[in-house]
Amino acid sequence: MKRLSMVLLAAAGCTTAQTNAANPTGSASAIRASSAEGMANARIAGRWQPLASGTTAEFRGLSAPTETNAWASGTRGRFARTTDGGRTWMLDSIPGASGLDLRDIHALGPTTAWAMSAGPAEQDQAQIFRTDDGGGRWTRQLAVRDSGVFFDALAFWDAQHGIAMSDPTKGRLTIFVTDDGGANWSRVPMENAPAMLPGEAAFAASGTCLAIQGSSNVWIGTGGAARARVFRSTDRGRTWSVAETPVTAGTNASGIFSVAFADENNGIVVGGDYTKPKGTSMNVAITADGGRTWRRPIGSLPQGYMSGAAFVPTTGGRSVVAVGLGGTAISNDRGDTWTMVDTVGYNSVAFAARDVGWAVGPRGRISMWVTETR
Repeated sequence: MKRLSMVLLAAAGCTTAQTNAANPTGSASAIRASSAEGMANARIAGRWQPLASGTTAEFRGLSAPTETNAWASGTRGRFARTTDGGRTWMLDSIPGASGLDLRDIHALGPTTAWAMSAGPAEQDQAQIFRTDDGGGRWTRQLAVRDSGVFFDALAFWDAQHGIAMSDPTKGRLTIFVTDDGGANWSRVPMENAPAMLPGEAAFAASGTCLAIQGSSNVWIGTGGAARARVFRSTDRGRTWSVAETPVTAGTNASGIFSVAFADENNGIVVGGDYTKPKGTSMNVAITADGGRTWRRPIGSLPQGYMSGAAFVPTTGGRSVVAVGLGGTAISNDRGDTWTMVDTVGYNSVAFAARDVGWAVGPRGRISMWVTETR
């Protein structure tokens, strides 16, 4: 019989920046002033408010499908869920999964979610589970035992179409897709994916080395090789192209750890070297053409290794929050310049709205975003 606990949390109030009314005169100068004010209002500022999760499990998976609903997943088969904006959390474990590390979770809302475990398939650690009743019951939908498979991330475009990725096997990107909500998964033919570089793989640090957008776009960031690259597909992972990035690489601990897109064209990747959580490196790259090409930021960088990043909704794709073991960084210019806001270590970050964000990390850490006005 499963053990269920409810954790009561005090949620901090959030302040929403107010936008100005539309300019009634229509004059060029007034329009420019209104536009400038709108750009200023697109900027965000804030901090994390720690919450008591009731566990010491390390959380890496994080999904925030609505403003009131969020899910986290982690070691020992543990998961946490809120349906009231973080005031209360349900903490539980997937039955029979106490030995699994749930590195990623993707939720459609308060009832339906998929959780993925990372680890060697040969040791029965590459599994995907689904719940349709808010975590009360889980069904194992996929268990892969093929040598070399090690799941890194999964995501769903909608209730039917999903994708999961693994470390490469036989030198090729390893992708599984479903068109029926996970009831059946198929492996994408290896010949449809570009060859991997020696040592190249993805990092299962936050479940965000894979990012989806729209109804069919998907990107995967890699590391561990001489160059950090981004794989891109526009047909739900059936065929792929690949592009190099300027993100630091060259060791098995460095490269891209997280991919985030504001729309089909504008995105960022973050990473670094996880053995140097507060070291200096080229840990951000930016694209404006859907991942076909990537460039360096023009301004200051986040400090250290960044394992997760998320665009903040309703900021026009300008505001991004990135987290890592060295702390949290904010950019309000699409990733070109960054400001560190704290030094608390987190693994993953997600935003459901401008003022509704979450971060999770080591030792059961869960925090909610509190907006600060200027």
